[in-house]
Amino acid sequence: MRYSVWSSYYMELSPEAMVDAFLEAGFSCTELSDEHGFMLLERGTAEKVGREFRAYADARGFSFPQGHLWLRANLCDGQKTVDILKNWLDLFLAMGIRAAVLHPGSIPGAPVEQVAQVRRQALTQLCGHLEGTDMSICLENLPGSDIPMSAGLVETVRAVGSSHLGICLDTGHLNFTADKESPSAFIRRCGPLLQALHIADNEGASDQHMMPYGRGNVDWEDVIRGLAEIGYQGLFNLEVPGERLCPAPVKRAKLDYLKAMCTYMVGRIQG
Repeated sequence: MRYSVWSSYYMELSPEAMVDAFLEAGFSCTELSDEHGFMLLERGTAEKVGREFRAYADARGFSFPQGHLWLRANLCDGQKTVDILKNWLDLFLAMGIRAAVLHPGSIPGAPVEQVAQVRRQALTQLCGHLEGTDMSICLENLPGSDIPMSAGLVETVRAVGSSHLGICLDTGHLNFTADKESPSAFIRRCGPLLQALHIADNEGASDQHMMPYGRGNVDWEDVIRGLAEIGYQGLFNLEVPGERLCPAPVKRAKLDYLKAMCTYMVGRIQG
């Protein structure tokens, strides 16, 4: 199992400078944030800029196992949004990303079944766009959505019925979702559908995006136990932009700690 820190940690840097900064700190991969996705898409066609950026990373031994699709995209907002997301998928495919994280979307005030139907139709289109590839779209648990817990996410994936659809667990989101579900229960229910992780901590009231083992109250022993039980093999990815608001030397020093912490946690998961 590989580990990483979400590229938004260095959102102020160009994509190339971000790669170099992580390499200097001893990281060999990251989840591409949507900030860096937007920077790349501004350069030209998705396939072209994706291939060029992948070549830059490949030459340095760096890769992108995971990426976050357009963060503000509302999956249930119509064909225009679906088409934009297809362009993002083309970028990710060119970069070699295998797990594309996506929020489930919503229709404010609409009946739950209507939302579910529109979501299924959009996901069916997006998964069809991935036929013949090894990429999966990973729906992320999101507080305030109609499917914030594992049961709703699993039901959605099964209803779409595509091998290109999985689930991303955001430990921070789970920690302040109203109907509490333990991390290990979420992980066990998802099982092999769990293909991506956002590892983050908070104090239980908002999405603070803090590193584990700080002042937050996520039960990390339970997270480790659940991931070990299902034999999770995807990217162990820290989504901790809450740690980036500090002077550059402090930000760099934090990466040394995060690398040691990831080594410890991954070692525990793998036994």
